[in-house]
Amino acid sequence: MPANIPPPATTTPDTAFLRLLTVLDTLRTQCPWDKKQTMETLRHLTIEETYELSDAILEGDMQEIKKELGDLMMHLVFYARIGSETNDFDITDVLNGVCDKLINRHPHIYGDVEVNNEEDVKRNWEQIKLKEGNKSVLGGVPSGLPALVKASRIQEKARGVGFDWDKKEQVWAKVEEELQEFKDEFNIAENENIDIEKAEGEFGDLLFSLVNYARFIDINPENALEKTNKKFIKRFQFLESKARENGKALQDMTLAEMDVYWNEAKRL
Repeated sequence: MPANIPPPATTTPDTAFLRLLTVLDTLRTQCPWDKKQTMETLRHLTIEETYELSDAILEGDMQEIKKELGDLMMHLVFYARIGSETNDFDITDVLNGVCDKLINRHPHIYGDVEVNNEEDVKRNWEQIKLKEGNKSVLGGVPSGLPALVKASRIQEKARGVGFDWDKKEQVWAKVEEELQEFKDEFNIAENENIDIEKAEGEFGDLLFSLVNYARFIDINPENALEKTNKKFIKRFQFLESKARENGKALQDMTLAEMDVYWNEAKRL
């Protein structure tokens, strides 16, 4: 017999959230696919949904952002439902836990601590985390983060306890220093027997210093690189399309021929 369909609840957030909990509970008990899911099986799907939300944000597609936020919200509720089945935690524990953490880490709002700017807020945040039992300021950086994002988070957290450059000019000097070290190590014209492992290390240092400089001028390196990726994809697909229109295959074209279409894509 079909389950009762909870009516739309558009008046208040709490009724809409209760509707989601009701729907998820029904699916968990009646749907064969939902019954089989575990935290481990949901994990890769949650990561995928997070990247889909990220794409929607970069595209500025508000309707898609709304949809992807709903998908992520469903996953969070699903994890809480699974946690309740083992009596480890439920959605109430999850919500109260994050509220308690936010209140504790904002003593300038819920206490008598005074701050002058966002840097003071970040510094207090990291110091409070250490008092809560974190052994290292960097301990909260997930090991599974993409390397570019991880580099940015590492630097932000180090800055939170005062380990940072004073001026962006100092950071740029470090970029130039790392670039020269990489060139010295990976100069094919002068060195036929390149130590790839060492060159890779120098290249990593160069990337890390560029991420650091981006942070100083308020550029998110992950967003910047992803926008460039998307720009390249659009231009390359335009190149492919124009080649097909003219009955040509890319592999049979010269670079000069492809550049004509590439430059046209740039103009567009």
